[in-house]
Amino acid sequence: METPFLLTPFEQMAFLLLALFSIGATYNAFMEGWQIINRGEGKLYLDNFLRRAWKALVIYLGQATTLKTRRISSLFHLGIVWGFTFYFIVNGFDVLRGFVPGVVEFAKSTGIAYDVFRLLADVLSVAVLVGVVYFLLRRFVLPNKKELAYHPNVLLHPRVAAGGVKQDSVIVGAFILSHVGARFLGEAVYVAGHGADMFMPFATVVSPLFSSFAPETLRAMEHVAWWVALGGILLFTPYFAQSKHAHLFMAPLNFLTKPPRKSLGELDKLDFEDEKREQFGVERIEQLPKTNIFDAFACIMCNRCQDVCPAYTTGKELSPSALEINKRYMLRDQMSGLAAGEASLNPLMGFAISESAVWACTACGACVDICPVGNEPMFDILQIRRDAVLMKSEFPKDLQNAFKGMERQGNPWGNPESERFNWAKGLDFEVPTVDDNPDFEILYWVGCAPSYDPRSQLTARAFVKLLHRAGVNYAVLGEYERCTGDAARRAGKEDLFFEMATVNIETLNQFKVKRIVATCPHCLHTLGKEYHQYGGSYEVVHHTEFIQELVAQGKLPLSALQGKDSNVTFHDPCYLGRHNNIVDAPRQVLEQLSAQTTEMPRNQKNSFCCGAGGAQFWKEEEHGAKAVNVERYLEAKETGAEVLAVGCPFCMQMFASAQTSVAGGPIIKDIAELVAENLGETAPAAASAH
Repeated sequence: METPFLLTPFEQMAFLLLALFSIGATYNAFMEGWQIINRGEGKLYLDNFLRRAWKALVIYLGQATTLKTRRISSLFHLGIVWGFTFYFIVNGFDVLRGFVPGVVEFAKSTGIAYDVFRLLADVLSVAVLVGVVYFLLRRFVLPNKKELAYHPNVLLHPRVAAGGVKQDSVIVGAFILSHVGARFLGEAVYVAGHGADMFMPFATVVSPLFSSFAPETLRAMEHVAWWVALGGILLFTPYFAQSKHAHLFMAPLNFLTKPPRKSLGELDKLDFEDEKREQFGVERIEQLPKTNIFDAFACIMCNRCQDVCPAYTTGKELSPSALEINKRYMLRDQMSGLAAGEASLNPLMGFAISESAVWACTACGACVDICPVGNEPMFDILQIRRDAVLMKSEFPKDLQNAFKGMERQGNPWGNPESERFNWAKGLDFEVPTVDDNPDFEILYWVGCAPSYDPRSQLTARAFVKLLHRAGVNYAVLGEYERCTGDAARRAGKEDLFFEMATVNIETLNQFKVKRIVATCPHCLHTLGKEYHQYGGSYEVVHHTEFIQELVAQGKLPLSALQGKDSNVTFHDPCYLGRHNNIVDAPRQVLEQLSAQTTEMPRNQKNSFCCGAGGAQFWKEEEHGAKAVNVERYLEAKETGAEVLAVGCPFCMQMFASAQTSVAGGPIIKDIAELVAENLGETAPAAASAH
């Protein structure tokens, strides 16, 4: 008769004592992390808890964020996730098996349930073992291990530079292999003593390795395997809290507690009226919002964020991955002290991220969108900028002119407010202002670039031609309009943004504006997704969306493009596609034109930045291997398209600049221009463009 597996009383006592020690040490480690997180600004969000929990569970089990890229590696990771998750049940059963007589017999009595349990445990054990071996080979042996390295100019924490991440990977990998491997081999030993089991196919395949051993030896080996598998957990968990493996718990919790945002890139409001507030922005790690401290514990150290970062991929000092990992190691250096309320030893700038890296960020949001565990390094950088600008008045000197222009003239160009409406001169109809047409239905927010930049003025003139042709009841603010403050906010000059927003909201509310159309995605984002923080609630649509509406209503009858304009590639502006998920409307308009559209490899929400965002347009690009705008323009050229269609005035100007250094590239036109030309609605340049 089969003797059931059961620990001896001595073994049971030893395991319980080890478990008590492990639980205490692990609790202390996690509690320190929790105390550090709670030192941060703001709060962790748990409103609509069931909806949040379901979303976090779906992301965790489905690995949708992980599967966005690196598909082969992601599939291996999926196997590890499913296997480790199921191992909570496996480990619980194994503990009962060692302590409670008759557990195995009871399990067998459940029939198919026990069979399914054994099958899943067997298959998922192999999935975990194969996955971990793959990732260890990938980090240390395979050619693509370079994805896990950094440019020499990226600032790294001394322990990271000395190989701390690799060391941690070895420790975590060794634990998983010993834990899951011991359990799997223990089952193979069991099969060797009791015969093949169709519900443990992999263990059955391995079992002949132990078939020559005596029953007593097999019995002893089962005990050893049990102790290595479960005892290993107890020895590892105190280290677990500070290892990269903590993302197993932290990642779902990170998704669970993220703040609600109207868009991917919506920045939080600074309360300048709070007299108790002494710090604006973030200098030290404990001053970060709670959710951004949480990011450091959730980071899986996979470097996917730097793969898509336009600054990093063009050789700048910025690696969003290095920022998160440096934060993690800064926390590890001072866990007990930070948990006890001590100040961090060093500021973030200069120790977690270099000054050049801070000012290289384009605020494109690619790092946020791609992160498999919900980290948001972009927001860390923008918070650090706030501290540099508001608390220290330290920022690239090039930005000073843009700030002065917004302060004195209401636009970063610094041009007179009286010239703001010059773009409309010379048209064969009058562009109505809010004074001329107080009963307008649509407000066209022109923006600073179409108001003052000669090339962007052509877009504004083309668009109002379309509005006039379609009979839209619209108006513009004219000289009432001022910059939305987007560049100031992303440059850290939050006080200036507050002033700009306050004035604009008063103006918009004065004229009872409800629906706004904008040709600039930055204006669209700021007006529609950030002004609500200050009492401005408006429906804001992009001009490509509005054009598509007019086409669908039959108000703009389009025909097939001919000749040189027939082959088009579209560049998705970051603040249109990634930040606000507007990717279909521009393409639908191009389809209505019957244009032959050729997608660039990086498109829609995965588009590559033009290099203008995050106030980069107003300063010299940080030193790197190449320019961001040239990198993207070359990608457009490689499609073979004759026309690079855009939907943003800043993208337009960045590509026009890149065009001067790239021979044979496509011509650049806004979608509004393509539609206007298709309808024969061409117009001369504005007077201010001469």
